Amino acid sequence: MKTAVPISVVIVAGEASGDIHGANVVRALKNRHQDIFICGAGGGAMRSAGARVIIDVHQLSVMGFTAILSKAPAILKAAARLKKLLCSLKPDLLILIDFPDFNLHLAGYAKKIGIPVLYYISPQVWAWRANRIRKIKSRVDHMAVILPFEKKIYEKHHIPVSFVGHPLMDTAGPQIGVTKKISDRQTKFTVSLLPGSRQGEVTRLLPTILQAARLLLQKYPDIQFLLSCAPTIERTVLQQLLGASATPNVVVTTDPVTRLFEQSHLCIVASGTASLEAAIYGIPAIIVYSTSRFNYLMGKLLIKVPHIGLANLIAQRRVIPELIQKHASAENIVSAACGLLSDPAAYRKMQMDLIEVRNLLGHGGASDQVAALASSLITNSPTF
Repeated sequence: MKTAVPISVVIVAGEASGDIHGANVVRALKNRHQDIFICGAGGGAMRSAGARVIIDVHQLSVMGFTAILSKAPAILKAAARLKKLLCSLKPDLLILIDFPDFNLHLAGYAKKIGIPVLYYISPQVWAWRANRIRKIKSRVDHMAVILPFEKKIYEKHHIPVSFVGHPLMDTAGPQIGVTKKISDRQTKFTVSLLPGSRQGEVTRLLPTILQAARLLLQKYPDIQFLLSCAPTIERTVLQQLLGASATPNVVVTTDPVTRLFEQSHLCIVASGTASLEAAIYGIPAIIVYSTSRFNYLMGKLLIKVPHIGLANLIAQRRVIPELIQKHASAENIVSAACGLLSDPAAYRKMQMDLIEVRNLLGHGGASDQVAALASSLITNSPTF
């Protein structure tokens, strides 16, 4: 039986990043609708924004092919609970955020019982499993995409779509990195080390990154390193790895990455959202990535993209160097770093390329635009 509140919305985010984006959408919806009831799957951010969280994001989040099996029982249980919620609540709208395998399954159930579906942050159909387009077309009422090239993909398949801009632009500060200048005789630099937000990738990447830092110290004795400790990583993990490496001139910090960007000439960053944040702030960077041999081989077999860095995908060319798997060696990191720090023209060229990337990402307000799309679907009065 439908609740007495005028409007009800279910939002499903399956990962920590989705929880943050979901929270912003919750706030934007509450600004538009005073008596709205929002519930679903998420975490602390969505709770703080005023949503009732039925399924905690930590029950769903997985990374890598081998991790899926261990989480399968919890994922199946969560899917069953959310289906029951949709059936009993009969919300005015289901908003799905990323997390495609789980969410497209849920979208199919929602369509069967007559609940409209808005999908925010597209599955990466441009990278792998392009056949998911057919599922999306039959199960989703509207796509809200965050990468500019995605809009054309959905338009080609006659799927209702809006480019809302990247959510990182909602809080992006000025592109401080493009104002930094270096000289070919300079030896004093600050380099940020961002080894990732998952413990597995940190323990895999950080020893190599620290080895590269020691080699860079031989060339630039005055160089300083800021080692970022993400909120999801225990500080002791980084300190143990740092102690084992005996790398000097490294400061471990829990400051937001934007604070590190203010101080840095260069970032050595794990592939992921942080690499795009560096691009948005105009900080020249080097992307590194390494995973287990099994995950890498499976990824190579299934994923068909020319780049792994989001900035490079958005620019549709190699703007930021990418060092992947066996190429993510300390020597290659040092070579790429010196190629920028010792060449003011190359450094300036990357800064200009990063301006282009930022300009392609929209001008903020992604969450407000998603809320506007949601309101249109709820009231059945399309404005798109």
